[in-house]
Amino acid sequence: MSEGCINNNTPWMDTSASPTIRLTQFSHGGGCGCKVAPSLLREIVARAAPGLLPSDLLVGIETGDDAAVYRIDATQAIVATTDFFTPIVDDPFDFGAIAATNALSDVYAMGGTPLFALALVGMPLDRLPLETIRRVLQGGESACARAGIPIAGGHTIDSVEPIYGLVAIGRIDPRRIKRNVGARPGDVLILGKALGIGIYSAAIKKDCLSAEAYAAMLAAATQLNTPGPILGGMDAVHALTDVTGFGLIGHLLQMCRASAVSATIDFDSVPMLPETLSLSRAGVRTGASSRNWASCRDEVIVDEAIDDAARAVLCDPQTSGGLLVACAPEAAARVLDILDKSGFAEAAVIGAFLAGSARVVVNAKVSAPKTRGSAHE
Repeated sequence: MSEGCINNNTPWMDTSASPTIRLTQFSHGGGCGCKVAPSLLREIVARAAPGLLPSDLLVGIETGDDAAVYRIDATQAIVATTDFFTPIVDDPFDFGAIAATNALSDVYAMGGTPLFALALVGMPLDRLPLETIRRVLQGGESACARAGIPIAGGHTIDSVEPIYGLVAIGRIDPRRIKRNVGARPGDVLILGKALGIGIYSAAIKKDCLSAEAYAAMLAAATQLNTPGPILGGMDAVHALTDVTGFGLIGHLLQMCRASAVSATIDFDSVPMLPETLSLSRAGVRTGASSRNWASCRDEVIVDEAIDDAARAVLCDPQTSGGLLVACAPEAAARVLDILDKSGFAEAAVIGAFLAGSARVVVNAKVSAPKTRGSAHE
């Protein structure tokens, strides 16, 4: 058994293309765990020269939002985003499906509807069989087919590591854009998917993730965040984003900074994939989790009852994670019902927004009455 593991079972690996190749062996960091640390990214962007800012560019890089939005006319705008990364799993089809789902999520997180996509492909052509590469692309095509859109083109290069992702193009009514800006004191905080995908990916590299846990991870990571446009049409939803490479705390802090509010998280209400905490306590974590914590620790207060392993879950990079919703308290039940009817059974109220400077306070216990759909009902 690998060090720091609680299982040793890898029946999910698809060896039809090659019995010896594991895609994760090529990756220095898998999935959204490859993202540049939030603090470094802010420094890079802050030093960038100001570019052209036309009045019709409604959303740019100002708040680190999920996608750019460009207005065409009073009722139409284009949503544009791109996302790509190295393998988070060994099965090539699953890798493609996860990467494509993750890229499309940014359109949904703005309240938009995807229109089409372009594939971004980098592969070590001298080390991967063509059938393996084909399976990666087929996985991405499968996710786009579920979203009802075509992959209309793309670009391919020979690279050292396998890289796959999409440019995702969508549409939105400019009056219905939802951003990571706009959370208000008194709003409740809702998370759409369970945490733990980064920890599970680390377990895959260590050969210690059970078949059941892998199935749970795959189901979560390939679940399209399709409720985004419905939530975008709700006036009571004040801010919206998705949880990806910066972890729950990192993306929540972005929302707090952009909205000039603070937030609380009730740890006991946070939904997690099975085995997430036990794996973390066994030392199975990603390097990105530590980088995420280092980037935000000065703005986070964590209850002393929460150990390092639990804190690591809150900083765990999610690849194709859930929607993070700030809404008026009276709309929480409606938001949870929308998520539940779309297949997000684990969606839960996990905290609230407060007046004050941008920071996140993590409580060990539930500090407010539970709302239907919380993690422990």
